[in-house]
Amino acid sequence: LFPYTTLFRLSNNWTDFLMKNIKTLPAGYQPSGTLLEARVILVTGAGDGIGRAAARSFAAHGATVILLGKTQEKLEQVYDEIIAEGHPEPLILMLDLQYLTPDSAKALTDTIEQELGRLDGILHNAALLGSVTPVANYSPERWQQVMQVNVHAAFLLTQTLMPLLAQAPDASIVFTTSSVGRQGRAFWGAYAVSKFAVEGLMETLADELEEVTAIRVNAINPGATRTRMRAAAYPGENPVTRPTADSLMPLYLYLMGPDSQGVSGYSFDAQPV
Repeated sequence: LFPYTTLFRLSNNWTDFLMKNIKTLPAGYQPSGTLLEARVILVTGAGDGIGRAAARSFAAHGATVILLGKTQEKLEQVYDEIIAEGHPEPLILMLDLQYLTPDSAKALTDTIEQELGRLDGILHNAALLGSVTPVANYSPERWQQVMQVNVHAAFLLTQTLMPLLAQAPDASIVFTTSSVGRQGRAFWGAYAVSKFAVEGLMETLADELEEVTAIRVNAINPGATRTRMRAAAYPGENPVTRPTADSLMPLYLYLMGPDSQGVSGYSFDAQPV
């Protein structure tokens, strides 16, 4: 057994290691209006919350956005908002990631290639909260559902789309993580475990791609944001005390655009922790 002082030192070293890999938006960063001009970016969960804000922000900075989600009405609303603002016409892809398979991921890739001919970025934003309950009481079916949407679907999409991304001059993959994916917290169950997996997938992929492609891979922890998921997790919280999704967009633009070339393998905090 390790003596207490050794365990304390190991714990501190692990904390220091984590902190070295957690970054924030460079001070004073201001994206140009044409930051994403001529780029094609896929946003999962684009119908609501952070996904909706990101899709609109990417489009406002010149990107053709692929709106992926499971609710047609919400995606059409985002589509209409982007068109009304005079930005490039988006592409809507209806897909419930709960049922994504290698075959349907391949079909999605074929559609993107046929319709748009390129892909410059992916924002893996879609996620399920699952149940806030002890692991001992967690429904196995619900556990599998959360892991499928939060981890397996992100893996399948990334793997299938990687050859298309590799053709871009400086493609970017951005995963969505959480503070409970860095240090486990009671009752967060499958959501916390899925975000640990997302952090691992991001770091592994970044290390694999660093020397062989121009694809950079990072993750964003949005923090407590005024979204439906946050309201579901904290029903007693006053949502107006939390920042809006729109206020976080400079970091999303930075990581998705060319200003972050050479930055890969990091987990970013969108808000002070």
